[in-house]
Amino acid sequence: MQLARVIGTVVATRKYEGLEGIKFLIVQPLTKQQEPKGKPVVAADATAQAGPDELVFIVGSREAAQAMPITFVPVDHAIVGIVDEVEIE
Repeated sequence: MQLARVIGTVVATRKYEGLEGIKFLIVQPLTKQQEPKGKPVVAADATAQAGPDELVFIVGSREAAQAMPITFVPVDHAIVGIVDEVEIE
């Protein structure tokens, strides 16, 4: 799992069967200190609740496909949680 911030949305007029109704969001992966890390990616919102500027957890690869309501659909990243608070000691 990796922290990321939602920075935008994606509009898809056609989607793979099994992805109907799933939101796609652009997220910026972050370090533990919440600094940008790498390039933004498109993630399917498995929570169906993430929105602009929210801090989220994302997973990639096989874990992303398993996180979706219909498993093993073709997604590279998925949002699996919304972060309420981060505390670093």
